[in-house]
This record gives sequence, C-alpha cells and structure tokens, in this order.
Amino acid sequence: MRRVSLGTAAVFFAVFFLWPISTVIARGVFVDGALDLSPLTKLLSNSGLRRIILFTFLQASVSTLGAVVLGIPGAYAFSRLAFRGRAAVLALLTLPFVLPTVVVGSAFVALLGENGPLGGLHLNGSLAAIVLAQICFNYAVVVRSVGSQWSHIDHSAAQASRTLGAGPARTWFRVTLPAIKPSIVSSALIVFLFCFTSFGLILILGGPRTSTIETEIYRATMQSLDLRTAAALSILQILVVGGVILGGMRAGRVDARSARWRPSHSGLLKLNNERRLALTANLCVVALLVGAPLGVLLVRSFTTSSGYGLNWYRSLGRLGSTGLAETPLKALSNSLTFAAVATFIAVPLGLIIALAVTVKSGRSRSARVMEGAVMLPLGVSAVTLGLGYLLTLDTPPLDLRTSWWLIPIAQAIVATPFVVRIAVPIIASTDQRLRDAAALLGARPSRVWRSVDLPVIRSAIATGAGFAFAISLGEFGATAFIVRPDTTTLPIAIYRLLGRPGEANFGAAMASAVLLMGATAAILLLLDRDSMGSRS
Repeated sequence: MRRVSLGTAAVFFAVFFLWPISTVIARGVFVDGALDLSPLTKLLSNSGLRRIILFTFLQASVSTLGAVVLGIPGAYAFSRLAFRGRAAVLALLTLPFVLPTVVVGSAFVALLGENGPLGGLHLNGSLAAIVLAQICFNYAVVVRSVGSQWSHIDHSAAQASRTLGAGPARTWFRVTLPAIKPSIVSSALIVFLFCFTSFGLILILGGPRTSTIETEIYRATMQSLDLRTAAALSILQILVVGGVILGGMRAGRVDARSARWRPSHSGLLKLNNERRLALTANLCVVALLVGAPLGVLLVRSFTTSSGYGLNWYRSLGRLGSTGLAETPLKALSNSLTFAAVATFIAVPLGLIIALAVTVKSGRSRSARVMEGAVMLPLGVSAVTLGLGYLLTLDTPPLDLRTSWWLIPIAQAIVATPFVVRIAVPIIASTDQRLRDAAALLGARPSRVWRSVDLPVIRSAIATGAGFAFAISLGEFGATAFIVRPDTTTLPIAIYRLLGRPGEANFGAAMASAVLLMGATAAILLLLDRDSMGSRS
C-alpha cells in the first residue's frame, strides 16, 4: 500500500512538474530535434534583454542587502530583549511574508501612489518602491532565521570577551558575528531567491516599463507569443536559482557544523537605556516598513471622494465598470474553492513523501535524494511552471489548459514542499521502537500508522494544511498563465483592477486586497489555535 501511495505521488510530480519544466528547457535549446543555442545567445546579444537581466540582479541584490542590514538589528532586538508585546511584534513583522504578494504590492501602491500619503515623492514604479516592498516582504526571513540562532548560541563567550576588556564592537566582530554568520548567509540566500523570482510585486509596482526575468517571461508568452525567448529566460532563471540553492545547502552544512557547541539558556536580556534605544529604533523600523503600508491599505479601502464609507466593499458584489468577467466576491469564492482543493491534494502528497523520507532515514542518500526532489518546486518559479503547462497540457488525454482542475493542481505543486518541510522533522521525532513494538504485537502497517504516527503528526497535518491553504489562496505566478475568465481568482482580479483607470476600480482593488489579507490572517489564527490545541 505504501509503495502504491508513493508511486502515485511520484507520477503526480512527474506529470505536473518534471514534464512541464523539461518541456520548457527543451523548447529553449532544441529546434526540430536539433540543439540550437541561439535563444540563449540572444539573451546576451540583445541590449534590451541584457538590461532586464541586469535589473533583475540589481533589484534582488539591493533588496537582499537592505533586508539583511535592517534584519540583523531586528533579530537582536526581537530575539534577545525582553519586552511586553514581543509575540505581537513578531506576528506583525511576519504578516507580510505570509500574505499574498498582490496584497503587499497593493499596500505599497496605496502608500506611494499618486493620492497616497507619500505620493509627492513620486516613487511609485521606481526601483526604490520595488526595493522597499521586497524588504517589507522578506524582513521576517532574516529576523526569524538569524534571531533563532542568536537566541541559542553560547553567550558566555561574548561575556568573557567583555570581561577581558574587549569593547562592544570588537566583541561583535570577533565573537558574535562568526557565531551567527551561517544563519545570516543562509537567510540572505533565501531572500535573494525570493527577490530574484518575484513576480506579483514587480508586476504591480513596476508597471509596464519595468521588467525582470520573471515578468519578461510572462510578457513574452502572453503578449508577444515569443515562446522561445520565454523558454530561454526560464532556463537562465533555473540556472541562477539552482546556484543559489546549492549555496544555501552548503551554508546549511556550515550551519550544522557551527551548532555543535552547547547552547546557552541565559534567557532574554532586561532592558537598560542602551537596549531600550535599540528596541525603540527597531520598533520604528517595523512600524514604518510593515505597519505603514498595511495601515494605509486599510484606510484607503474605506476612503471615497465624499469621505469614509463602505462604498468599495459594497461594490465587490457588482461588476459595474470593472471590466472583469466575474465580481471580486465571486473571485474570492473561486480562490477559496481552489485553495481548498489544492490543500486536499497537497497534504496527502506531502505526508506520503514525508513518511517515505523518514522511513528511508537508514539509507540517508536515498532519503536526501527523495527530499531534495520534492523541494524542486521551491527552486523553480511559478511563472516557469505556468509556461510549462501551456506548452505540455494541450493534447489528449491531458488537454487540461481549459480544465477547472489545472489551477488547484498548480497550487498544490507549489504548496506540497511546505507540507513536506513541516512534516518531516515531526515524523522523524517519533520513536521507532514504538512502531517496532506495535508491529511485533501483530498490528498491520495501517494500524501502526493510525496508532503511533497519526497522534504525533496531527499538529503537522493542521500546520501543513494551514500553510498550503494560505499559499494556494495567494498564488499568482502560475495562475496568471492558466486562469480563464470564469475561473478568475482574487489575486488576479486585484491585479486587473489596479491596471484599470478610475477611482471605483482602485477602491475595489483596495477593498479586495483587505478581504484577501483578512482571509489569510484568519487562516493563520485558526492554524495557530489548532496547532496549540494539538500540542496540549
């Protein structure tokens, strides 16, 4: 039974991930069965494409630098200092990372747009706007990752350094920085990966005049019908992302070697004048970087030409002059339905793979290969996946381009790696002797799983389902390629509303973004409550 389940999961990933991605690669380097690298050389010879590639690296590099520079002090303040409301601050700064990118993009449009509080700076559509939004989106990655290691290192070494006369700066560079360097490098690579493959933020904030590799793949496919250039750009992106992932794996191995020393349990530091100043500065960063855009988004959703009201929310049930085939409320209903179906696909698949990985733990090489294979969707952009679906799923018996099922399938492919990442460590923590004892007493494998594994992984199922639902609800990249007028999702509707002139369309976009933000936040709150209930 387990082999059948694992085989089903393998076939699903082969058909809906490996085949489409392989087709994209083949389209970029083969013509009539012969190797042809001209599309790749065109990327270097075409000045317009060169500028797009350089801009992609530029915005990703500057955004990563900004997130790291702001995130390291934040990691210290929120992981080492004791203050009231610490959990609430951590939840607030994490919110943009779990929100759909179109919500974060809409928040910065509300803040930096022509009629926004900072509209006079004329930043909308600029590199600065993109970088600020990228930092807002990824700030939590650095704070959480670096803060986690910072709170577990042996702080006695730093205390000894200060006792021996070293100043704060010398202690920082000689003792603390080397200890947290692996997590800094690892989080920086992750942030670069997210910024390099960013799609929704660039499309919303950059406008038609700003392109990255990701948005150019979309435009070359949907507007110019230049599939060979789109495929060549996808290959370049896969190569860059692959290099970043290899760098991240190497950083992870360094991180593991650095973590062998005994962690300190000295607890949080009490505030003094110096620490209170550091905390205040970092709280200001969170307020400006995260609180301001989301707060302005909320206010703008209630702002009309005659004052404040619910006009834009009432308009979500009407088509009016939106130009959409379906109302935003119907798009929300579509999003919730697709996300539910994607979750019902992703959670069983993720658990099957997670169980296979942990059972094969004795053969560590095969376990690593299996776990690494299912992580591949994290390293390939959703836009490339959507392009692959257009190129492959167009002939019977898998002519799914107009099928309702294709959207939740694409969302499940994106969400499954997160389920696996959540479930593997929890399943691996189960004492194998309990399984062996149950089997020795005559229990069948299915009974062993229900009696031993299921009680342990119940919280993993709840957490994985919550994340899969939230990720699917906000998925934008792959859906942009395969959506049809009658299957419009709310992220797609928000993007289209922002692209249309008129106060009513902008107001409807703001109200829709708030609805999507509220739905995502509600899911995370339920997830938090369910996971705590499962642990108690």
